[in-house]
Amino acid sequence: MEDISRNTSENIKENNDISGNNDNGKIARIKELVKQLNDAAKKYYMEDTEIMSNLEYDALYDELSALEKETGMVMSNSPTVKVGYEVVSELPKEAHEHPMLSLDKTKDVGALASWLGGQKGVISWKMDGLTVVLTYENGEMIKAVTRGNGEIGEVITNNAKVFANVPHHIPYKGKLTIRGEAVIKYSDFNAINEKITDAESKYKNPRNLCSGSVRQLDNKITKERNVHFFAFNLVDGEDVDFHNSFKYQLDWLEQQGFTVVEHYLTDSAALPDKVREFSEKITENDFPSDGLVLMLDDLAYGRSLGTTAKFPRNAMAFKWADEEAITHLRYVEWSPSRTGLINPVAVFDPVELEGTTVSRASIHNVSILKSLALGEGDEIAVYKANMIIPQIARNLTMSGNVVIPAACPACGGETEIVREEGGAVSGVETLYCTNQFCPAKKLKSFSHYVSRNALNIDGLSEATIEKFIDEKILEELPDLYKLAAHREHIVELEGFGEKSYNKLVAAVDASRQTNMWRLVNGLGIANVGEATAKLMAKHFANDMDAMKKADVSAYVEIDGIGQVIAEDIVRYFENEKNCAIIDRLMAELTFVDEVSDTEQDLAGKVFVITGSLTHFDNRNQLKELIESRGGQVTGSVSAKTSYLINNDVNSTSSKNKKAKSLDVPIISEEDFLELIGQ
Repeated sequence: MEDISRNTSENIKENNDISGNNDNGKIARIKELVKQLNDAAKKYYMEDTEIMSNLEYDALYDELSALEKETGMVMSNSPTVKVGYEVVSELPKEAHEHPMLSLDKTKDVGALASWLGGQKGVISWKMDGLTVVLTYENGEMIKAVTRGNGEIGEVITNNAKVFANVPHHIPYKGKLTIRGEAVIKYSDFNAINEKITDAESKYKNPRNLCSGSVRQLDNKITKERNVHFFAFNLVDGEDVDFHNSFKYQLDWLEQQGFTVVEHYLTDSAALPDKVREFSEKITENDFPSDGLVLMLDDLAYGRSLGTTAKFPRNAMAFKWADEEAITHLRYVEWSPSRTGLINPVAVFDPVELEGTTVSRASIHNVSILKSLALGEGDEIAVYKANMIIPQIARNLTMSGNVVIPAACPACGGETEIVREEGGAVSGVETLYCTNQFCPAKKLKSFSHYVSRNALNIDGLSEATIEKFIDEKILEELPDLYKLAAHREHIVELEGFGEKSYNKLVAAVDASRQTNMWRLVNGLGIANVGEATAKLMAKHFANDMDAMKKADVSAYVEIDGIGQVIAEDIVRYFENEKNCAIIDRLMAELTFVDEVSDTEQDLAGKVFVITGSLTHFDNRNQLKELIESRGGQVTGSVSAKTSYLINNDVNSTSSKNKKAKSLDVPIISEEDFLELIGQ
């Protein structure tokens, strides 16, 4: 992100006594008590362990209540707060009173110092989260709005009230508007992903997870994701003398109980050292950061500079140049997946990048492998995309001697190169294992079946599934529902016991009541994911027998399913073994219809989404909104397409050209939102 709503840090400066206010120590004590009491409650209710007596707990609780009354500051996660969960049908939009512009940026420390000149500046982190604007009146939070496109955001007040560290009440009673970053820490992100067994279903990065968590319609989910808020800018504060200092504003916000971005006052001479100090902390940070922000401390002078057409002149973003390292490729490892796709991974001599040792990088597909002309022993340049994901930047020697395997590394079955046709990956070559009974497919198949977008069976990690396969507990998918027959065996396994067994069986039993599309998705049919599974279940009215008997022409009739996918589906159902497994699964499951309170005003409409989005964090979010209102989303434009959504209406892309040739309306996001009355 490169906007004036600057990113933040959890490393909070301590002992900022800016006005002699004795409440600083009391607020610190409040936060300490909140943590102690929450830790005690968690141990007692979730782990059956007491770390303090009831008498001690009550005494600390009373102390906290008294301090909250005295200071007027109450944290969102305080045990004195009774959170009311609420589900809403949609997030309303609202225009920002003060629009948020993007920041100009540089990768040159010298240029940053030159920009600062003789002024004082405040330097802080630039984190990759979701910007939120909070408004307080009479000491109480009354509104929270996302950044959106900088001019219009979504109202998320209900969700902000369950952020882990946002004050519900503050001592200051005037009107206060602040900006900050909502983030999910790496530690929380990793903990959430550890519960997801299927590697392909794991969340990709903390920012996307945070964005989805903050914009939930059910704030109970937001609460569970442990979202934190870090203030970085004070927009409005009535009748407070901020001494014409941006740093003073941030320190004052700390006195109100907010967690504030780590910030330091600096001048151009000290700036290079400050940048270096920040860079040394990156590897230890519990949050994603892609740079720094430098803001002029002199508020009046900063305002007097105004803005350009794109940027404010009182702040500048600094982004570190990607650190590259030269190394040598040892070999390419080929990793099979549940669908038979075999992914190439580069293994190279270990190098240090951004403070960590790196020796592997995904190559993604055969096309990229060929374009890089990779060969064993080649000299390659590697880097970390966004300082996180290892990638190959270029190949300096390009020997091209890597041999694409003719046999699957897991089963020895024959492989084939498939050239994808149609959609965003048209022309991309990928490698597949043709052996339907490849053991790697079995492991990945179970992992996919229990994943969150399929049967959603919690607690079955890939390691556990592999152990159960090795122990002959799991052979085929229906065996998941026969674990009771192996109870004595399971409780004796290393890492298991009666409690773990009972928890696992309860999770499996919870999956017995499900939706038909989840089963269809969980079967692992080639090229059938969640969206296609929903189309199939809807078209055939949740009738599995009808799905099994349908021919290719019947599937092609479904908007969003083309010839290739239809052939894959029919081929799967023509296999007697697959059908036998489905019948056994059907005997274990009870199917329920999904009930939607949302108006089905898009029923019968077919949409195609292309290009970048502004109002939605990604295409999935827009797709889910369309489907929730009865519409369908497909990957390619056809005569059955109702609308092509593309913010670049005048683009000469192939989808735009095809839409125009078929007289399919091309609409922007704004047009779409107007279409549905938002």
